[in-house]
Amino acid sequence: MNRRIGLIAGAALAVMAAPAQAQEPLFDGCPSDQIRARFAEFGETGRMPADLGAWLNDPEAQQVTPWAAFDNVDYVGVCWVSAWLVHTDEGSVLIDTLYGPFTDTLIDNVAQTGTDLADIRYVLMTHGHFDHVGGAAALKPLLPNAIFVMTQEGWAEAAEDAAASVGGPREWAMIAPELQATDGQRIELGGNTFTVLETPGHTWGTASYLFDVTDGEDAHRAITIGGLGLNAIEGPEQVQTYLDSVDRLRAMITDPQHSVEVHLPGHGFSANLPEDRERLKAREPGEPHVLVNQDGLVSQIDFLRDRAAARLAVEQGQ
Repeated sequence: MNRRIGLIAGAALAVMAAPAQAQEPLFDGCPSDQIRARFAEFGETGRMPADLGAWLNDPEAQQVTPWAAFDNVDYVGVCWVSAWLVHTDEGSVLIDTLYGPFTDTLIDNVAQTGTDLADIRYVLMTHGHFDHVGGAAALKPLLPNAIFVMTQEGWAEAAEDAAASVGGPREWAMIAPELQATDGQRIELGGNTFTVLETPGHTWGTASYLFDVTDGEDAHRAITIGGLGLNAIEGPEQVQTYLDSVDRLRAMITDPQHSVEVHLPGHGFSANLPEDRERLKAREPGEPHVLVNQDGLVSQIDFLRDRAAARLAVEQGQ
């Protein structure tokens, strides 16, 4: 097994091998700060805490009722990992697939939004880690009109990750590659444009996606950044690539000609999404939309850059 496979598979299997049920709730609800703290512990030690692993695989603890983030976007994921459903006049686009026990949850959540599975036209996948693409094999026969999309390297990573799981406690399979997206590729559907950005760093095949979201008469440019963590790093070259991607994203987000105001993250706890959801529920008419927050997105990007710069120094032995 090469080092990339080992690093990707190790992080995945640490979660997948954990007990399926927690004996008692680890968290009260889905508190972002507490979840981040426990993942930081995992990142520092490289060992999945037993109670965190159990919580990650506990369907009851992970259940999140689908909710409308914007007029044309529903959240259909679970507590620890996101899935987004973007609606257009010609069908819907699903971003990421969840995995394992939560594929059925995803299907139920999509149904709760009133969306027919046959109306999903594209599945945009951010990268090859199991928590984002592990549900693709189960979803494929249920989405007769959908094209599955990922970068060429992302498809390769997913295949390697799935192969590495064979014979393990919770092996999974990946579908054959379909649309192999490239940087700058535009996918047009129903008046919306989904632009592919190759943003390697979290993994070599990570992609981010730009698209429009609507709030009444207002439209905003949104992004789902494909990966934020440094948990599958091979060495200094990859960290430098991560930094390059972060710098590119920051310049794009703050470009006055094409500014990005909304981040719909792959892991909600990374951006306080559960708390913002509660604030959105309490929104009064005429108040700003809590998820339209370019300053918050830029702050997150800057934090990620500082963290990656520190990691680069470690990788270079400084």
